[in-house]
Amino acid sequence: MIDLYTWPTPNGHKVHIMLEECALPYRVHPIDIGAGDQFASEFLAISPNNKIPAIVDSDGPGGRPLSLFESGAILIYLAAKTGRLLPLDLRDRYAALQWLMFQVGHVGPMLGQAHHFRQYAPERIDYAIDRYTREATRLYGVMERHLAQVSYFAGEFSIADIAIYPWTRSHANQGVDLAQYPNVQRWHQAVSARPSVQRGLKVLEQSRRPLVDGRSRENLFGATQTARR
Repeated sequence: MIDLYTWPTPNGHKVHIMLEECALPYRVHPIDIGAGDQFASEFLAISPNNKIPAIVDSDGPGGRPLSLFESGAILIYLAAKTGRLLPLDLRDRYAALQWLMFQVGHVGPMLGQAHHFRQYAPERIDYAIDRYTREATRLYGVMERHLAQVSYFAGEFSIADIAIYPWTRSHANQGVDLAQYPNVQRWHQAVSARPSVQRGLKVLEQSRRPLVDGRSRENLFGATQTARR
C-alpha cells in the first residue's frame, strides 16, 4: 500500500495520475498547503522541503518501507516499481527522462512564476509579468515544435506526459492561448481523454479552493514559507 501525502496542485496531480495509470492501491492524506499542514513535523519527516507530494511505500525495495519526496523522483520510482510508463528501449527511455527534466527544471518553475505574478502577487509588477509570460510562451513553443513530430513527448505515452500535462491545464492563467499551439492542444486533448487522468484529477477535487486569503498567502508566499526549520 502506498500512502500519498498531497494536495490538488499540478505537482500533486502528477502523482495522482501516475498511481491511477499504474492501478496501484493508495491512501490519500490531505496536506492543506493553504492551512500550513506542510510545516507539521510529521510531514517534514517525509518531505523535508515542506512541499507536496510525498509518498510512503510500505512495500518498498527489499520489502521495507520507503519514503520519497519530489514528484519527478516519485514518477521514476513508480515507473520502476511497476515496469510501466518508462520505455524499455534506452533511446526512448532517455527521451522520456529528458522531457521529465524539462518539466522539473523549466515548465514547473517558469509557468508557476507566470501564474504567480499574473494571479497571486499582491501588487502588479509589469517587469515580472512580462518576463515570465514571455518565458511561458517560449516553453509552449518548444513543446509545439516537438509535438509536431510525435504524438507524445517520448513517442509513446510516458511519465514525461504525466509530468507536463497538469501544468498546461492553467494555460490561460499563464498568459497562453492554447489555440495558438495546435500540436500542444491536440496532445492536451488526448491526455485529458484518458480515464486514469480523469480519475487522478478528481483526487481531493472538492478540497480545492482559491488560495487568496491572508493565511494562505502567508503560508505559501510569506515569511512562514521561508522560515528556517
